[in-house]
Amino acid sequence: MNIIKYILLGILQGITEPLPISSSGHLFLFKTLFNTKMFNDLNFEIVVNFGSFLAILFIFRKEVIELVTSFFKFIFKKDTRKKEANNFKYCLQVIISTIPAGIIGLLFKDAIENKLENIKVVGGAFLITALALFIVKNISGTKDDKDITYKDALIIGLCQAIALLPGISRSGAVLVGCLLCKFKRETALKYTFILYFPISVATMILGIKDMIGANMSGLFMPYTLGLIASGIVTYFTYSWMSELVKKGKLWKFSIYCLALAIFIFIYFR
Repeated sequence: MNIIKYILLGILQGITEPLPISSSGHLFLFKTLFNTKMFNDLNFEIVVNFGSFLAILFIFRKEVIELVTSFFKFIFKKDTRKKEANNFKYCLQVIISTIPAGIIGLLFKDAIENKLENIKVVGGAFLITALALFIVKNISGTKDDKDITYKDALIIGLCQAIALLPGISRSGAVLVGCLLCKFKRETALKYTFILYFPISVATMILGIKDMIGANMSGLFMPYTLGLIASGIVTYFTYSWMSELVKKGKLWKFSIYCLALAIFIFIYFR
């Protein structure tokens, strides 16, 4: 029975990670509803996040390889700098967008989680997400990758930092920031998930210390199944979600977050 729970939680992570509806908010709601002790430490959450990371890395493998290669070619090969300039600039913009969440996360993440992680706050966060997604539902800009400015990168970084609040979707916050900066929907989608990698890697590195020395006896199989479930479901969920974003149907996620917020406020009143 416990193995089934781990698989179900892996599926939940896989569904909610790519969608602009907050995976952490859903996992906290699940824990509160069913009083499960599976998330008393971060070990399993790190594992299923890694499953999502692998799936999204596979989806964007060509873009990631191209960007990383261009970044180092620009630095170490002077004769290729003109050719690699746009990709190098894009990498710098990703770094700029990562800095606000990185600084705030390092300084205040524990305080934010300890003081704000309760079900009513999560309900309010779902409400904020619903409103933000509704505001940008009809926006379709004109900016492509080469048109992104450093100002855009900073604004999007500040939007991502807001997602440190429990229940605020990281992908949702970044998508909203990109669309407000007049990105094309395809450009916004790519930037949102390229920006996922540095944050995810940093989170996993910081979380590894919690796993070292932890008692993992008997958990290898359920953790592995949870990781596999998370990765597979993340892959297919992203494919479905990307089509909705390209077609301008973010309002569907807005309605869902609104319904979830109403449920939380009524059920936990």
